[in-house]
Amino acid sequence: MDKIPLPPHSFPFRSCNPNRLLFAPRIPLTPRAPHILCSSSDPPTDAKAPSLVRFLRSFPDWTDAVKELGVRKRRHLYTPDDWRAHRSSSRHLRHLLSSLSSRVILSLIPPVSVLTAVAAAVTLYNSAVANAWLPPGFFPQLRSSALPYQLTAPALALLLVFRTEAAYSRFEEGRMAWMRIMAGASELAGMVMSTRGAEEDSIVKHSLLNYIMAFPVALKCHVISGSDIETDLNNLLEVEDLAVILRSKHRPHCIIEFISQSIQVLHIEEQKRNLLESRLCCFHEGLGVCEQLLGIPIPLSYTRLTSRFLVLWHLTLPVILWDDCQWMVIPATFISAASLFCIEEDSDHPLFLENFASLCYVTGEASFLTANLYIVALSLCDVLPDAFWVGTIVLLRFKEVGVLIEEPFPMLALDELCKQLQNRIREAIATENSVHERLLCKTKGRPDGHSVNGWPNSKNEEG
Repeated sequence: MDKIPLPPHSFPFRSCNPNRLLFAPRIPLTPRAPHILCSSSDPPTDAKAPSLVRFLRSFPDWTDAVKELGVRKRRHLYTPDDWRAHRSSSRHLRHLLSSLSSRVILSLIPPVSVLTAVAAAVTLYNSAVANAWLPPGFFPQLRSSALPYQLTAPALALLLVFRTEAAYSRFEEGRMAWMRIMAGASELAGMVMSTRGAEEDSIVKHSLLNYIMAFPVALKCHVISGSDIETDLNNLLEVEDLAVILRSKHRPHCIIEFISQSIQVLHIEEQKRNLLESRLCCFHEGLGVCEQLLGIPIPLSYTRLTSRFLVLWHLTLPVILWDDCQWMVIPATFISAASLFCIEEDSDHPLFLENFASLCYVTGEASFLTANLYIVALSLCDVLPDAFWVGTIVLLRFKEVGVLIEEPFPMLALDELCKQLQNRIREAIATENSVHERLLCKTKGRPDGHSVNGWPNSKNEEG
């Protein structure tokens, strides 16, 4: 029997039946010619985005970056000269002149510009309808009664006051946690210096004091993003100890472990050792409070509700003010929107947020009642629309303060506090050594039988 010729480009496999092919692919196995795609045929996703959207996003992103630089700015503790400048009667003029250099005001340009542009658009539209530039039958004027604003003003005031009070409570809790940590570290260092053990404990005590000074620095780097812990701890710890801490996933806990094991190595009484270990609880408590504040914000639903309410308030404000303000709607909306997000220019100074937040906390309820009484009084005088944006200035100046102090740690002068603790401990070490040497000299140089103050110590000496 003659062989059946195989089709071209097929495999020479056959089944038991010699007349039937087992596998004869229909697709030719010759390689295809390479197909080169032009870069313009399938552009990346970023290139598909409209250039206008990218342009509109560029300025808000830049202002946010500038604002973050201001948040990361190092704070310093106030001196008497700073307090005198803070109380100066010319501070208002100084704050006003420094407005253009304020990072906070620069970051407010995008939202304020958008709200002012909406007010300008509403004003142009209503002016065109009033001047019959548009058919009045098809294009009605955008106007409304001020009663809805009068009814919602108390709700808005409550949202703002409670939001700021909650933010200040977080700020105060973080500040108090750091004060307890500093006080506990200073107390623990003093107890370590007062211990009198064997001579070989001097090296361990010196390392233990360095660990105590290093804990606040490590905690500061733990709660503030972008910190350089290696540079900050380079002058406090040895290279081997620093390498162990840098390899650790939780640096503050690692330093606490160094402190605990160093206490166990000291040759001291068990009661004294237990007392030293009990002082570590302030480190654990402070670390827990800081991590809780850093990881759990104010309920996001409350924050979103406040933000949405404020935006809708100002989007509809030109419609409410049109009848009485006409073209003054634009500057009125600008002032109201700026007051919504803006804080006083003194935020560029270190302790401003703490002082201004204290003012918000103390006078929050009073401001709420005063503003509402102000609006009600003006409503009786038939000037309610003009009162709205003025009342908004009184009510809404606390908004941005609450946002900034919700994360308290960048607002505190933690670097200065850590340096202050280190200087205090080093000074205490130097003082302790000087006093100890002086007492040793007095003990060695005192004659036998004579007391230090010159009084006789025996009856023979009295005779």
